[in-house]
Amino acid sequence: MAAAPVDLPGAVVPAVLTPVRADLAIDHDAFAEHCRWLLAHGCDGLAPMGTTGEANSFSVAERTEALERLVAAGVPAARMIVGVGCCAIPDTVALARHAVELGVGGVLALPPFYYKNVSDDGLYAAYDQVIQRVADARLRLYLYHFPQMSGVPLSRALVARLRAAYPDTVVGLKDSSGDWDNMKALCEMLPGFRVYAGTERYLLALLRTGGAGTISSTVNVTCALAARVAARPDAPEADALQERLTAVRDAIERRPPAIPALKRLVAERTGHEGWRYARPPHLPLDDERFAQVKAGLQALDFALPGG
Repeated sequence: MAAAPVDLPGAVVPAVLTPVRADLAIDHDAFAEHCRWLLAHGCDGLAPMGTTGEANSFSVAERTEALERLVAAGVPAARMIVGVGCCAIPDTVALARHAVELGVGGVLALPPFYYKNVSDDGLYAAYDQVIQRVADARLRLYLYHFPQMSGVPLSRALVARLRAAYPDTVVGLKDSSGDWDNMKALCEMLPGFRVYAGTERYLLALLRTGGAGTISSTVNVTCALAARVAARPDAPEADALQERLTAVRDAIERRPPAIPALKRLVAERTGHEGWRYARPPHLPLDDERFAQVKAGLQALDFALPGG
């Protein structure tokens, strides 16, 4: 198989939610349906099994089966950046190798996140081990910088070192830190390196700075609006569209927890009550809090496309 093109999967990428049934097993049919809906409503690619997808609440076997079932259901592998980061290097390797063999556009890898205050040398060694053990020229690795969640930041010096060592493999990074200065600096330091913001609020600014786009939880519902921003970032109306996109993001984000809230929104769109479930430690969103989320969106006159 030829190497995956590095220009996939595009600017607007949802961190895809993972539906589960009442018994907390993955609902594979609902998962595939949601992925197809996202691609049909403005998304360039998909990022399943990340933070929003509750990946670290699922086993390696569950994660590999979920990806196999998506591909078998016709969800295009080349348009996915699949989350593979685990604490144990062999688990990350197994998930990454499996994803590459299925033909994915890339894999998204958190650093090993249990031990804190580790050195850049230690983090370099961890990523180096993953790349060496996968040992496949098709591997396209996106680093995942989310220090608020992982407790393990990826310094710009480390990112530059990995990029220099593996220019054809380490092709991008998702920055969920919320630190615009860090995103901008990475774009300026590493031309051609695909920097994704973990929030739509920076979509337009990042595209104008040479970044790749956004991989975001709320794109599960803002997909069509985000696509309008990304389609013509230099158009006169782009700034107004970005303001609206940011307002919608804020309306959801200010009423945590976001993952159960997003699942309730998808449940309402689909009429599929199974979307209300989450795997502990996440819990289903109660009606009162969901009413607050809906009120915030209604105040913006926002509705899901096709919902």
